[in-house]
Amino acid sequence: MYWQKRFNDSNQDEEIEKIIQDIVDKHNGNYGYRRIDMEMRKRGYIVNHKKILRITNKLCIICTSYTRKSREYSTYKGRIGKISKNLVNRRFHTSIPHQKLTTDTSEFKYYTTDSNGKITIRKLI
Repeated sequence: MYWQKRFNDSNQDEEIEKIIQDIVDKHNGNYGYRRIDMEMRKRGYIVNHKKILRITNKLCIICTSYTRKSREYSTYKGRIGKISKNLVNRRFHTSIPHQKLTTDTSEFKYYTTDSNGKITIRKLI
């Protein structure tokens, strides 16, 4: 009987729901509950983030711009380019100088505060 009596009660979060809906409409639906929380604090309303999340779920507000990827990162691209014939056939030693020259190329990605970059190292074997 307790929950049946609560149907007639007024919505206590009606003001907060209007503010949240106003924020979402202003920013074209690109705000999730964390950004809505920050915007409400700027406007002077201090509300728990869990309450904001509960209200956004109730109002079916979903942030569509900043969702996680649905797949894992994969670098495999299949067969690309031409595969050369194995002419050395793992016979690296020879009596004649400079008859067999091979190289090895390694690429390392690094991060700096200015930009992303790559280092390519080529060594003569």
